[in-house]
Amino acid sequence: MYKNKVVWITGASSGIGEALSYEFSKHGAKLILSARNIEKLEAVKKRCKNSADVMVLPLDLSQHNSLSSKVKTVEERFGHIDILMNNGGISQRSTAVNTLLEVDKQIMDVNYFGTVALTKAVLPVMIKQGSGHLCVISSVAGKIGIPLRTAYSASKHALFGFFDTLRAELWQHNINVTLICPGFVRTALAHNALTGEGKANNKSDKEIDSGIDPQLLSRKIIKALQKNKAEVYIGGFIEVFGIYIKRLSPALFAKIIRKRMKIE
Repeated sequence: MYKNKVVWITGASSGIGEALSYEFSKHGAKLILSARNIEKLEAVKKRCKNSADVMVLPLDLSQHNSLSSKVKTVEERFGHIDILMNNGGISQRSTAVNTLLEVDKQIMDVNYFGTVALTKAVLPVMIKQGSGHLCVISSVAGKIGIPLRTAYSASKHALFGFFDTLRAELWQHNINVTLICPGFVRTALAHNALTGEGKANNKSDKEIDSGIDPQLLSRKIIKALQKNKAEVYIGGFIEVFGIYIKRLSPALFAKIIRKRMKIE
């Protein structure tokens, strides 16, 4: 199904993005791998099954004005873009009261505005070709509030507002939109998360360490894309069930999350 499809993956240097790169390469897709670290991207490219059809394109999602030129570079190489996997982002590990506003802005600049800016740059290409698939790796934190992640959760909630609306606008152009909500995943997300002062957290969480394997997650994501799912929740029972509890009883969910995610 994905043989010779052009798939652009952000945050491809590690974690979920890296796993997606390997999985799409197994399906014979032509890949654009993007993140800030070119050395890590090159290493991922070498491990892809079809490395000759893999393009390394470093970018910084916080540099919004640079993204249109990146799209032109992709067009020059492949001629079109079939799938955009919006996966790049950063997390947070600090209480709201102890988080500098500049850190909130930084997280929103990358997770929300960066994703929106790249999507807007890609949209004219997909509209012109009359097809495309936009996939957003949001989070369970985009549906429920989790302590120590106010800015991160806000950015992921915001993505739902934008892409739910975008889906309603694009149906006549044959462009699909899929929002993926993973629970805890075994990646370096917590390690690389920002503290209240904007520094690297440099440690993981027990929830992250016991989370779903990113390669297994990537296979589930690709299956969801094949079925053209609008919204998908992937994770442990507590994470996924928590979304439905919040929907039915916000007060009950608040009690559960206080007990489960105690703040030291």
